[in-house]
Order: sequence, then structure tokens, then C-alpha cells
Amino acid sequence: MSDISIPELKMNDGKSIPALGFGTYKLNGSSGVETMVNAIQAGYRLLDSAFKYENEGAMGEAVRRSGVDREKLLVTSKVPGLRHRYNEALYSVEESLYRAGLDYYDFYLVHWPNPSQDLYVEAWQALIEARKRGLVRSIGCSNFLPEHMQRLIDETGVAPAVNQIELHPYFTQQEQRAWHDEHGIITQSWSPLGRDNSAMQEPVIKAIAESHGKSVAQVILRWHVQLGAVPIPKATSPARQLENISVFDFELTAEEMDVLNGLDRPDGRRKDQHPAYYEEY
Repeated sequence: MSDISIPELKMNDGKSIPALGFGTYKLNGSSGVETMVNAIQAGYRLLDSAFKYENEGAMGEAVRRSGVDREKLLVTSKVPGLRHRYNEALYSVEESLYRAGLDYYDFYLVHWPNPSQDLYVEAWQALIEARKRGLVRSIGCSNFLPEHMQRLIDETGVAPAVNQIELHPYFTQQEQRAWHDEHGIITQSWSPLGRDNSAMQEPVIKAIAESHGKSVAQVILRWHVQLGAVPIPKATSPARQLENISVFDFELTAEEMDVLNGLDRPDGRRKDQHPAYYEEY
């Protein structure tokens, strides 16, 4: 077991979230279980999954095999786009629990707003009910724009605790993050290392990494942490898992943060998945 300690951030629902988590997309079956167990033993305490990843069972098995007390782990899943209607969203939470073999989820998110369906408020109301029933402890969104979240707040009185968005040096989401901060919503970063890891080849980031005696990945993840965002990198090798989590023993200067912020691009999204029109099924 690693002795790395990850700082925590306070959320608007009074609970806390680790400042860095572990992504599990495409980690399936027995090899996925092994990879997740290694991550937990390396020190990760936040695991991110989704109904659509079809690996909630593997995640639950990793939790049981990890040797770490369940109460010390925070696990996440998400409502898929086809299940936004109130009853279907509630069933999704229940099915996620059955598949994982867990009594509760620490986080459950609405995966995409799918605005043309106009059902995401129903899905949100279902998560509010799931939280009341003790099926989940904190609720949030993924890929929601400010106008989507504002509608949730206006129509239910409940703000998301987190919103998970694409965020990396090529797509810094400054305005979105500012809106999150204004409303007390934690920003989580998916694809934190950039499009096909191309940001890892940036000479300016390599130079910063060399000056700190760190890897490029560590510099980028540290950038997320100092932005106040929670990155959820995925890594299959134990060495890379340990590398990615070892970012709390150094600090980037204001000038170095500006360098990474300056890599933002108008076309920085990895794919054509703008939440204003993208539909996830």
C-alpha cells in the first residue's frame, strides 16, 4: 500500500472529494479489476465509472479486493442518455448498485444533458430522490453547460456538487470554471492530459517538467490541481499510476501556470462533443 495522501476539497453539500481521482473508462473484466486494485493500493481513493462503461461490476469487485475499507473509497457512476426519464434514471441507480454489489455510490452524475430530449431535469430530480433514499451520497453532472445547471438550480433548488468536463491544456474552459467557482461547484477534469496525449509533447511543458525534476504528465496534473479542478487520469501500469498521483510535493509558479493556460485553443475539444447539441445514448 502506498502512503501517498491526497488533499481533499470541500463541496457545496458539506462532503469532501479528493483533489485527484482515477478514471476507469475501458477498464473491463478481470484485467480491469486488477488495474483498479493496483490504483487503490497506489493511493487513489476516488474511482470514476459510468453505467455506459459497462464496468461497474469490475469496479465493485476492485473495491472488495483492494484491502481498503469501503468508507475510505469514493466511487462514481453516471446516468446514461437513454435513461433520463424519472423512473428510468432511478432504476439506473439501482441497477448500478446491483451490478457493482455496493450499498451506495458516493457520487452519481447525469452523464450528458442531451438537451434536444429536454429530460435532464427529470434525471436530476431522480438523483435528488436517490440521495434521499441513501442510494447515493453526492450528486452532480457531467458535460453540463452553465445554462443547463442554472436550470437545475432554478427548477429544483439543488445545485450539483460537481460537474465533470473535458479539461486539459488545449481546452482550459476558463469561463466554465469561473461559473463553477461562483456557484460552489467542483470542477472535475476528464481527458486531463489532452487530446491523444499530444499535450505531453509540448516543448514548453517539457521544459517546466525538467526544471522541477518531474514528468510532463505530473506537471499537467499539477496544473489541474492548482486550478482547483479534480483530474481523473487513467493509467494501466502501476508505475504510471504512482507517477500520476505523485503531484502534491511540488508547486508550479504563477508564470508556469500562465504558460499552460496559454496553450488553450479555440478548437481544443478532443471530438465534436459540444454539450449544446451532442447526444449521448
